[in-house]
Amino acid sequence: MAERRGGGGCCPPMDLMRSEPMQLVQLIIPAESAHLTIDYLGELGLVQFKDLNAEKSPFQRTYATQIRRCGEMARKLRFFRDQISRAGLSLPTGSVSEAVLNLDDLEIKLGELEAELVEINANSEKLQRSYNELVEYKLVLQKAGEFFQSAQRSAEAQQREYASSQSAEESLETPLLADQETVTDPSKQVKLGSISGLVPREKSMAFERIIFRATRGNVFLRQAVVEELVTDPLSGEKVEKNVFVVFFSGERAKNKILKICEAFGANRYPFNEDLSKQAQAITEVSGRLLELKTTIDAGLVHRGNLLQSIGEQFEQWNLLVRREKSIYHTLNMLSFDVTKKCLVAEGWSPIFATKQIQDALQRATYDSNSQVGAIFRVLHTREAPPTYFRTNKVTSAFQEIVDAYGVAKYQEANPGVFTIVTFPFLFAVMFGDWGHGICLLVTTLFLIIRERKYSSEKLGDIMEMTFGGRYVILLMSLFSIYTGLIYNEFFSLPFELFGRSAYACRDASCSEATTVGLIKARDTYPFGVDPAWHGTRSELPFLNSLKMKMSILIGVAQMNLGIILSFCNALFFRNSINVWCQFVPEMIFLNGLFGYLSILIIIKWWTGSQADLYHVMIYMFLGPTDDLGENQLFPGQKTTQIVLVLLALISVPWMLIPKPFLLKLEHDRHHGHSYAPLQDTEESLLVETNQDSHGHGEFEFSEIFVHQLIHTIEFVLGAVSNTASYLRLWALSLAHSELSSVFYEKVLLLAWGFNNVIILIVGIIVFIFATVGVLLVMETLSAFLHALRLHWVEFQNKFYEGDGYKFHPFSFALLNDEED
Repeated sequence: MAERRGGGGCCPPMDLMRSEPMQLVQLIIPAESAHLTIDYLGELGLVQFKDLNAEKSPFQRTYATQIRRCGEMARKLRFFRDQISRAGLSLPTGSVSEAVLNLDDLEIKLGELEAELVEINANSEKLQRSYNELVEYKLVLQKAGEFFQSAQRSAEAQQREYASSQSAEESLETPLLADQETVTDPSKQVKLGSISGLVPREKSMAFERIIFRATRGNVFLRQAVVEELVTDPLSGEKVEKNVFVVFFSGERAKNKILKICEAFGANRYPFNEDLSKQAQAITEVSGRLLELKTTIDAGLVHRGNLLQSIGEQFEQWNLLVRREKSIYHTLNMLSFDVTKKCLVAEGWSPIFATKQIQDALQRATYDSNSQVGAIFRVLHTREAPPTYFRTNKVTSAFQEIVDAYGVAKYQEANPGVFTIVTFPFLFAVMFGDWGHGICLLVTTLFLIIRERKYSSEKLGDIMEMTFGGRYVILLMSLFSIYTGLIYNEFFSLPFELFGRSAYACRDASCSEATTVGLIKARDTYPFGVDPAWHGTRSELPFLNSLKMKMSILIGVAQMNLGIILSFCNALFFRNSINVWCQFVPEMIFLNGLFGYLSILIIIKWWTGSQADLYHVMIYMFLGPTDDLGENQLFPGQKTTQIVLVLLALISVPWMLIPKPFLLKLEHDRHHGHSYAPLQDTEESLLVETNQDSHGHGEFEFSEIFVHQLIHTIEFVLGAVSNTASYLRLWALSLAHSELSSVFYEKVLLLAWGFNNVIILIVGIIVFIFATVGVLLVMETLSAFLHALRLHWVEFQNKFYEGDGYKFHPFSFALLNDEED
C-alpha cells in the first residue's frame, strides 16, 4: 500500500474527516520559463493538470520530439541496467544526489557509453566464440587422436603377427580402414577422406543412423563421449557432446555427410591423421587458448569497471531522464495562446497550496531570467473536484482500505477516520487471544524496526501488502491483546492475571469444577472473564451469550454511527430533504427495533434478569398487548414497545413517499435557474457537489420514486440482515477459541501424556506449525476479510457514496513508484 503524502513546504494540520478544499486554477506561463515552472511545480507536487489537448494524438503535440529523445535515453538506461544485472553487479540503493548534467550532455554521454559497451560486448562475444571453438577443436584432436593411436597399435600387432606371410611393404597410413584382402591392386585403391567434429549427445544416435542410411553403410564412424559439459560456440550454452570421426570414399558421400552435420548442428574441425602433426596441433591450440583467455579476462575487467562507473551514476541519470520525460508529458497537456508566446495550464490544487504555487511561479520566472512573470488565476466551475486526503505512513493504509471500496466524493465524510479505530477493534473481537496477539505484535515490530531497509527494496506481492499494512497489523495486534485479556485467553488457556477467581468448588474434595459446580467465594474478578469459567460446563453458554450480545451491541452502535454520518453529510451539503426524509426515519426504524434490543441487553446484564429476549422481540410484533410476565425488565415496557412498533411502521412510508414529491417541488421551483452565476469558487464547488444525483439532466419522477422504493426496501431488509451479519463477530471468535483449544488439548497435551521425548518434540512441532499456519495466518486473514466486509457493507452503505476520484498531482516524488 503506497503512502500518500502532501506536497513540500509547511502544511496545516491534517483533516481526514473531509477532503481538502480544492480550487480550479489557471496558469499563464511564458514559453521561455515553462520548462522550469513545471519542474518546480513537480517538486511541489500539489497541482493536478488537466489535458487541454485531448483531441490531439501524442505525435501531434508540441513536445513529441523531446519525449522521443527521453524515451531513447530511457532505453539506453534499461540496456545498462540489464548489462549490470547480467554482470552480477548491484545498483546502489542509497539516496540519489542532485543531477549535475543537463539533458543534452546526458544524451551525448549515454550515446558514447552505449557505443563503447556494445563494442566491448561484440569483441567479447567474438573472442569467447573463438575460445569455445578452440576448446572444441582441442577435444577433437584429443579424442580423435585416441582413435588413431589405438588403431596404430592394433595394426602394428597385426603386422608383427603376419610378418612371415605378408609383404614388408604394407602401409600403416590408414590402419582404421585396412582392406580385408592383404594384397590389393594399387591401381584400384580409392583415396579415403575424413570429417571430424562434435555433435550434441542427445542427437548422436540419430546422427549415426542418418549417415549410415544416407551412404548405404559405405562409411566408417567412430564416437567418443566428452565427460564434461561443452560450451557451444553458437548458442553459448553448456551442452553434452560427443566427438565423432567419419571416414568416407568419394565426393558424393562427403557432400551428404556435410549436409547431415549442418542439419544436426554438428561443429566440424580439421584433423590430420599424422600423429606427429596431431601433437603439434594440440600444442598450438593450447597456446592460443591461453592467449585468448588472458585477452577475455582483460576485456571482462574493463567491462566490469565501465559497468561499475555506470552503476554509480545510474540512479542519478535515471531520475533525470524520468523527470524530464514527465515534464514534457505535462507540457504537452498545456495549450499555446494565440500569440504562441505563452502556455496556458489548468488544473486542480488544494486551496492551502495557493501561496506555495505562487512562490514556485515567481522563483521559476526569476531563475529563467524571463521578462514576464507567470499569471495565477482561480477559475469558477461546476465540475466536481478530485478528492485529496493528506495522510502519513500510519493513516495511509487505513485510507487505502476505504479507497479500495470507492473514493469519497469531494467533501464527503471520510470513513477512514473511524476505520483507524473500528477496523482493528472488530478484527480483535474475532481474534481475541492475547497470546496470538503478542505473536502478531512481535512480527509487526520486526517490520517497523526494519522499515527503512524494506522501504527501499523490491518485495514480493504478499510481503509488499504485509509491509504496507504494518501499522494496521500493529493496531490489530494491540487490540487483540486487549480483547484477549477480556476473554482471558492465552493460546486458549485462562490465567489469574488480575487477581484470584471469584469462584471455588462447592465441594472441598473436588479438584475441577466439571461435575459438582462452582459457588462464588470472593469478590468479582476485576477485569475480563473469570478464569473459573474456562473448563466448566457453564463456559460455552456463558461465552456464547456474552459474545453474541456484545456483537449485537457493537453492530447497532456502528450502524447508528453510519446513519449519523449520513446526517452530517446532509447538513454539510445543505440537503434538508435528506435530513427529514432519510436520516430521521432511518434512525427511528433502526433504533425502534435493534436499538431497543440493545437497551434490553444492557438492562438484563445490569439487573441479572432471566428474561427471554427472543420472546420479547418476537411478541413485540405478534402480541404487543399481551402480558409480559417474567419477561418484563422495566416499568412501562409494554407501552414503550407499542410506541416503538408504531414508530417503526410509520418510518417506512416516511422514507418512501415524501422525498420524491419534495424533489419534484424543488425541481419545479428552480427549473431554468440551474446555470445562474456563482459568487465565488468555494460556493461553486459546494453547489456542484451538493446537487442531488437526480437533479442533473431531465427530471423523471417515476425514476425518482422507483429509486426511493428500492432504497426503502433495501434499508428495511438491510437493517435486519446487517444486524444479523454482525453475529459473525461472535461466530469467528468462538471458532478461534475452539481451534486454539483443540490444538492445545489434542496435540500438545496428548503428546505430553505419552511420556516420550520424541513424541513430545513431534507434538510441539505440530502445535507450533498448526498455531502459525492456521491461527496466525489463516485465522488472521479470515478475521481481516470479515472486518473488511463489515466496514464496506454494513457500515459504509449507510452514508458513503464513494463515487469520487482521487487527486493525482504532478509530483516527482511519485516517479519512484512508477514502472519504466
